[in-house]
Amino acid sequence: MDSSRSMIRAGLLSPPDRAALVALMGNGSAAHGLTRRANAMLLLDDGLSREEVAKALYLDDDTVRGWAKLSGEGGLKGLPSGAYLYDPDEHALRLIAGADLRRVTGCQDFVDEVRVDQVFVADHARMKLVPAHLRGSYASVAAGAVSQNVYLFCASSGLATVLRAWIDRDAIADALGLNHDQQVLLS
Repeated sequence: MDSSRSMIRAGLLSPPDRAALVALMGNGSAAHGLTRRANAMLLLDDGLSREEVAKALYLDDDTVRGWAKLSGEGGLKGLPSGAYLYDPDEHALRLIAGADLRRVTGCQDFVDEVRVDQVFVADHARMKLVPAHLRGSYASVAAGAVSQNVYLFCASSGLATVLRAWIDRDAIADALGLNHDQQVLLS
């Protein structure tokens, strides 16, 4: 059997379908963004140029250059200790508390040892289209979906992860300076 007959050829997608898929690649979760960054760093480590990596991953050269610079400066290890807020519009982490807050984020004995500690917070002020009495439920479903993505990313990367609900939500909210519209869901 000639396998070349069943090969997928270039030009499979219509221009509108291709444009929609390229746009979709830029609208991902934090876990998706970290996966793309990891892919870029691995391709650079394999010897591809920044331009080749950018083309392969549908990124601009400046993004790859910035990620390479951050990795060269220590990556996550190069970040000052503290609590960060992920800004999806800028695809960046913003320092919001300069102290190590891991002890506050859980009641388990291992919380001081974790390398990365994510806290899932719902901002009810941004959920204006959702009836107020349903916002908690909607936020919990969204946190479940995001946490599943974190689990999948960690599993595919050989990392351990655990989702914690045994947390002091009020203490976390105080430590992060959250307002009354922001609800700590999970850590």
